[in-house]
Parts: sequence; C-alpha cells; structure tokens
Amino acid sequence: MMAGVVRSFDTELDVAEVAVPAIGRHEALVRVDYSGVCHTDLHAARGDWPVKPTPPFIPGHEGVGHVVEIGDAVTRVAVGDVVGNAWLWSACGECEYCETGRETLCPDQRNSGYSVDGSFGQYMVVDSRYCAVIPDGVEPAAAAPVLCAGVTVYKGLKMTDTKPGEWVLISGIGGLGHLAVQYAVAMGRRVAAIDIDDAKLALATKHGAEVVVNAAVEADPAARVQELTGGVHGALVTAVNGHAFPQAVGALRRGGTVVLVGLPPEQFPLDIFTTVLLGLTVRGSIVGTRKDMTEALDFFARGLISPTCSIRPLEDINAVFAEMQRGEIDGRVVLDMRA
Repeated sequence: MMAGVVRSFDTELDVAEVAVPAIGRHEALVRVDYSGVCHTDLHAARGDWPVKPTPPFIPGHEGVGHVVEIGDAVTRVAVGDVVGNAWLWSACGECEYCETGRETLCPDQRNSGYSVDGSFGQYMVVDSRYCAVIPDGVEPAAAAPVLCAGVTVYKGLKMTDTKPGEWVLISGIGGLGHLAVQYAVAMGRRVAAIDIDDAKLALATKHGAEVVVNAAVEADPAARVQELTGGVHGALVTAVNGHAFPQAVGALRRGGTVVLVGLPPEQFPLDIFTTVLLGLTVRGSIVGTRKDMTEALDFFARGLISPTCSIRPLEDINAVFAEMQRGEIDGRVVLDMRA
C-alpha cells in the first residue's frame, strides 16, 4: 500500500509503498477512503512535543474507510462497515480514569498516528472496541474532520459548563475553531469569535457567530469582547498562539470558565489575583471519549455541522503541512486515499 511515512523529524514525509498491516484479535483492517489532516499530525512529523513518537511511523487520526477484515474476537463491527480511527486508539479499560468515563486520561492509552500507525495510508488498523462507527448516509470526506477536530471542540464546549443562551468565545477559527462555532450554535450558545484573519472571521459569521473581533486590529481584543457581550460565560481556545490564552481569560465575566485545547509552543501568564477575585476557572480538555464521539457524530449526521474542507491527494501532504505552518488553510484539508 502507499502511505505517508515519517522517517525522521527533520525531513519531509516519504510517500512510499509499505506493507499492509496485520491485525490482532480485537482489531479490524480498514481500507481508508479519506483522512483529515490535523495540526497534531504536523507536530508528530516534526517531533516538537515533549513526548515524541518513534520514527518510522504513519501519522493520521481522522481516517474514514470500510472494514475489510476483522480479528476473531471482534463483535462491534463487521466487514463492510464504515468506521474511523481517532486520536484515542485504545486505552487500558481498567484504570481509575477508564472506570470513571475519563478514558482520554488513561496513562496507558495508545494514540493513532503517534504511538500506533495512523490513516495516512491506504489501509489502517483500528481497535474495534474504540474506533468510531460512522452513521449511515453521511458524506465520508466531511465526516473525517469530526473524528478529531469535531469531537475535540464538542468535548471542550461541554467543559466550559455553559448553558443554552449564554455567551461562549471561540478563539482561533481554523480547522477546530470553525467547527467549534457550529457546535456551539447547535448547542444553543451565543458565539463570539476572535481571530487575526478577516476571512476566517467571515467564516465564523457564516456559521452563526454574532460577534467577531480581529485581534490584529483591536488594541485590546478582550476588552472589545467584554464591551460587545458583557463578558462571556465560557471560552474555548483552539488557537496555537500564546497571545490567545490571556485574551480569552480577559474576555470572561465573573465566574467564567476558559477551556484550553490549542497547544502553542509558548506558555502564557495567568493573573492569579484576578483569577481568584473573579472566581474564574481555567482547565484543559483533551479530545473526547467514545461517548463524546458518538454524540459529536450525531450532530453531524443530523445536518447541524458542516465542516469546511478541501480534498487533496496523499502526494500533496508535504505541501499541506507547509500551508498549515503558514496559517493558509481555511477549515480542514482531507486527503483522498482511494487512488
């Protein structure tokens, strides 16, 4: 099969022929039709996170395709089913986090495209107990971004503890942020959006944002959000820019919650006095559980979520990474793996 392989962290992906992977008892072999390209894939390929993958490996954790073979212990999926991989490839199922529905915190989890080969290949292996089951009748290319970007922002929005009718700020209207706006609207929240690109803010408006603020133009973006909304009840930071985090905290009203899902290389200062005085909450959120995935896909299947994506061939992956690095991608790029 053809696949995009990371041979080392200082070279481009090698699009080359590799062996079709074998499966274990609980696993399924999937012929990949489409795979979304996430910013995490770029981090994986560059090896710039503290915990690094081990080359050679195949990135990708937004893959959608058809099951072509199953292991002898598989009961959840069958040959012919449409399934997807996800960042959470598997977890131990026995630790305190797995037992309490927090499997994304499992210390023994395995991750697609990082510690397990992912979906930048014509075939991938999934753990049948953890793979996403794609609803009938949906567009598979559009479903791909939901498997990471969608479920990540959906879970993050739940973590803001906001209620229908309350304001939520989405910071960064990229692959995650444009879906976050849609999920927030579908969940009944009022949306404010911050970005540094007018075209991306226009995309946020298209998807239902009532307030948009260009952080590159406004001297104090947080104050502008405060002025227009009275302060947001919750904020979700998808941006990979360190300036976005204190802006989101500054946009909160008293008792508000900011949830961090973007992973910039730099740290940000947190004003402890203000955090205590105003009763603010700052928390991290990492992707979503299998239950979150089912819920996120249900929003999509009901037509409430419409990912903005462009289709590219696998051979373009290095160009896609370069465009991603420069912030030139609107929405999500999805690789067509069927050729």
